Amino acid sequence: MNLPEREASVRRLLEQTPPPVPPELYVDVVRRGGRMLRRRTVARRLMWLLLFAAAVAFVVWAATARPWVEPPSQTTPPLTGW
Repeated sequence: MNLPEREASVRRLLEQTPPPVPPELYVDVVRRGGRMLRRRTVARRLMWLLLFAAAVAFVVWAATARPWVEPPSQTTPPLTGW
């Protein structure tokens, strides 16, 4: 098949009317689609909740541990009594 023949066959396929969809199949697809959307919504909310909990835990840890403060040096004794 050359290019114009392929294009013509594809156009014929696209112009045909699709076969009718059985009504019970439509109901089943709508039910499954709704279930998928609910699961996706729940998963998205759980991920946001987990992200929020991790952010709160990090802020609490940073506020109590203060990792930006340099720890006191313990390698040399302090200079006292000079």
